[in-house]
Amino acid sequence: MKVEASDLSGDRATNRRIFWVLYLAIFTTMLGVGNIVPLLPLYAETLGATGVWLGLIFAVFSLTRSVFSPIAGRLSDSWGRKRFLTIGLFMFWLVSLGYLVADSLVDLAAVRFVQGAAAAFVMPVAFAYVGDIAPREHEGKFVGFFSSALFLGFGLGPLSGGLLMDMAGIQANFVFMSLLCLAAFILVAMFLPADDSRTSAAGPVPQKYSAMLKRPQIWGLFIFRFTGAVARGILFTFLPLIATAQAGMTPGQIGLAVSSNVLIVAALQGPFGRLADRWRRSALVALGSAASAGMMALLAGCHQFSSILFVCILIGAAAALSMPAAMAIVIQEGRTYGQGSVTGFFNLGMSVGLGTGPILAGLAVDHFGLEYAFDLAALIGLMGALVFSWLVGSRTDANPSPPV
Repeated sequence: MKVEASDLSGDRATNRRIFWVLYLAIFTTMLGVGNIVPLLPLYAETLGATGVWLGLIFAVFSLTRSVFSPIAGRLSDSWGRKRFLTIGLFMFWLVSLGYLVADSLVDLAAVRFVQGAAAAFVMPVAFAYVGDIAPREHEGKFVGFFSSALFLGFGLGPLSGGLLMDMAGIQANFVFMSLLCLAAFILVAMFLPADDSRTSAAGPVPQKYSAMLKRPQIWGLFIFRFTGAVARGILFTFLPLIATAQAGMTPGQIGLAVSSNVLIVAALQGPFGRLADRWRRSALVALGSAASAGMMALLAGCHQFSSILFVCILIGAAAALSMPAAMAIVIQEGRTYGQGSVTGFFNLGMSVGLGTGPILAGLAVDHFGLEYAFDLAALIGLMGALVFSWLVGSRTDANPSPPV
């Protein structure tokens, strides 16, 4: 999808520049993160990690991000977005160097802990910034295209990371990630226009946080993000293990499977974003999240590379249906309660889900077996779709007016 000047609200030239700087910065950062995340379970196993340790290493990143995401989002509504993005990206680059010296499970968990705090200053604030300039009644199209930066970067990362690990070892992956994070920091620091959200055209003064928390739509979005993140956290943590144990897959093949899942999400963000501007958004969110969760249970029965690859693609395609519609509802709510506040709370759900999911699944794996991790992911994801439908589906004010 091409973003024209007419797609941007406010000062078109400035907002076009904001959009593309943010797009490239998020793509670059997620390429670096995706380069190592699917391979961390294999690296942690070489350090003696059990299922619970694997869950903890992934969880600490998300748990620290969950603490700081609402704070960073809320403060960026008043203090401006750019300063939070530059601080977060600088921290991201600095802590990424810590992977090069982390030679124990405690060290690895500590690096992930700090990196999670840095992430809280990046993703929620970037999406809040995009919400500031998104046009009314075309939020799905706009945010769908921007979301492709996240999924494209995170999708290409595992593919390049698996190949790089095959050729040069995981230390090369850590170096590559640090260079990409440095590039994203320089891009934002030098080329993102200075902003002041207090005088922007983002909308009226945000209402109180307590008023926002009384909205069923806000809690429905939180539940959707939380349960989806639980399932996704389990997928990325334990897919490499079941791929090697049941299908004998190489790091390169694992990277391809993870990349296929995320790249199909990236490819469908634009089409599904346009669909979210025409169809009932809450229905698209519920349908996509339920279908994605249900397919998680299929992974336990996969014993070949081709079948694992195929199921990963199906899971990604279903998940792609829900995200633009959900983000469009977030932007709508943000016009009343502050883009940073709503986006931060929305991402809090993701952070808590990614933090708790791997730990719960790690306990299930240690006590019952590897295949139970994916059954748990499916169950939680399906429950989330039902709760979201109950909180949001019957409330028409959570849906757009049909575009003219």
